[in-house]
Amino acid sequence: MKKDTFYRDTLTLTAANIATGILGFTFAIILSSKIGPEGMGLYGLIMPIYNLFICIISGGLITAISKVSAVYYSKHDFKNLNKTIDTTLSFDGLWALIVVSIVFVSSNYISTYLIKDSRSLYAIKVLCPAMLFIAFSSILKGYFYGISKVKIPAYIDVFEKFMRTIVIIVIFGTYALSTDISSKVTFAYVALAIGEGISTALLYVSYKIHKVKPSNNMQSSEGRAQLLFNVLIISIPLCLNAFSSTALSTVSTLIVPRRLIATGMDYSTALSLIGKFTGMSLSIIFFPMVVINSVSTILIPDISKSISNKDYWGTETRVMSVLKIAFLLGLSTLIICNTIPNELGSLLFKRQDLGNFIAISALVAPLVYVSTTTYGILNGLGRQGILLRNSLIISVIELISLYIFIGIPSINIYGFVITFIITSSLTLIINMFEIRKHLNIDFNKNNFVISILLCILFYFILNILKNILPETLSMKYPIITLTGFLLIFFDFKLSKK
Repeated sequence: MKKDTFYRDTLTLTAANIATGILGFTFAIILSSKIGPEGMGLYGLIMPIYNLFICIISGGLITAISKVSAVYYSKHDFKNLNKTIDTTLSFDGLWALIVVSIVFVSSNYISTYLIKDSRSLYAIKVLCPAMLFIAFSSILKGYFYGISKVKIPAYIDVFEKFMRTIVIIVIFGTYALSTDISSKVTFAYVALAIGEGISTALLYVSYKIHKVKPSNNMQSSEGRAQLLFNVLIISIPLCLNAFSSTALSTVSTLIVPRRLIATGMDYSTALSLIGKFTGMSLSIIFFPMVVINSVSTILIPDISKSISNKDYWGTETRVMSVLKIAFLLGLSTLIICNTIPNELGSLLFKRQDLGNFIAISALVAPLVYVSTTTYGILNGLGRQGILLRNSLIISVIELISLYIFIGIPSINIYGFVITFIITSSLTLIINMFEIRKHLNIDFNKNNFVISILLCILFYFILNILKNILPETLSMKYPIITLTGFLLIFFDFKLSKK
């Protein structure tokens, strides 16, 4: 029964993550139509700053709380479980309030000197309450994951993304669309803050409903300081990893417009180019990553459990399957985006100038998907120190690569593609080197060749469908897209044979 519940919960989490990804993608499409390429560019410059402060406030808390909660819940030690959650909520709430107050007071400095665009000022202020909400929601999500009630945060995440989309439609439907870029981007972050507020409120109500009361009042109770220490000793290393990587990623994002300006572009053109490439085109290329992220989330506890039971063969088989799924998903994305790049840009963002961006950036999909999966594998193997080291190395190389390649006039925004190829390749090499120290991972060259040949075959099939299916057929492009993803199914069928 436990095994059935595990697979049922993981399926629920995967479905919810896919639904969340679809809603998030829908939000990006609607937002891009409301604020335009330049607005998307400014929106994308603010987001890394937001993520950076989120790392400071609650980095690693979800994982730490889930681990601690799982231990107490398995021992039926509900008194210390509840006390841990209440103590952590109080501590992180106070810490978040301090950080948010500093951000609010320093918002003018952040917008003027870090982002170097004063139009981001009010959006930064609007994000302050959202940071408070996330501080509480991270703890509550960790609690539900720890007690194996993954459905609650999963459903709430889906509802939050749905409400965020509704709010953005209502806001832009109420206010005139002729407002300036600053107001439009601020409204976009208002929708984000409202969504986070709704999510936190629902999580807290659910926590109160599902909070397990101790059946035995004689249970021993640990001190609050010790309970908080148990959480922080796990979360702080994870926080340092997330903060370091996010900080370097933030710097990378902020140097892009400056390097584009160095090629001779004006600021407005550079911002529009960033919006079209990262805010629109890359959101199409990386949308299937929602599946990779879901699989990685499930893979971490699965590997941990298998290793603790010394089931190394089962672990190696699972890891190989996940790596292959990631590779095939990347190949499917590659052939779809190179078959109908102009149509995807037109259908999803109603723009005719995204085709080249989509087609060229899709080249990195197989590498990026597989390399991303290796981080989840290392996490499951308990190699957090290695993760920190490798993440820092890759982030520094990413920063240097973006600075060099985007500053070359003939390359400019396509420096992202070169950077992705370099960093993904290095990630795959150094992460797999570490993984192979613990697991016997051997790649079958014949299967690799079969996958590539199938990819070429499906590419021709998609182009044939594109030419023979009439434009009047409303399902023409969904049919082409679904056919492209059938590559995964056929590859696994051939591998079994």
